[in-house]
This record gives sequence, C-alpha cells and structure tokens, in this order.
Amino acid sequence: MRTTLTLDDDVAALLKKEVRKSREPFKQIVNRYLRLGLATSKQPPRKPFKVTPLNLNLPPFEKVEKLLEYLEGPYRR
Repeated sequence: MRTTLTLDDDVAALLKKEVRKSREPFKQIVNRYLRLGLATSKQPPRKPFKVTPLNLNLPPFEKVEKLLEYLEGPYRR
C-alpha cells in the first residue's frame, strides 16, 4: 500500500540514523518499527506488582546495627 506520511523531525532523524546503521531501505525500517509498536500496544496492561509487608512484631530500631544485634546476638561477627 502506498501512502503519504508526515513524520515529526525527531522521529525522521531516528529512522534515518537506523537506516545508516543497518543499511536497510527506509521503507523496511519504518515497517519494522511500526510492527513493533503495534504489537506492543496489543499486549494487555501488566498487573501492578504489589508487595505485602510481613509484620515481624519487632521493636523499632534506629540503626541496622542494633537490629542485627537484637536478631543475632551481641557476638554476631
């Protein structure tokens, strides 16, 4: 299919850079990146990663050293 497409300057520059790098025709580069973009947009949105905290029932500690001493004893080293 033949069509006229107006590209933003930054997009055209990126495509031309890819043409120079890959030495493939401009048409192939444009089609490849359009396919990649369209395939990516069809994927369902990812479910957000959620971390559920675990309550260890520990007293609050201001420094990690005190926490380690509490957990492992004063002679942990």
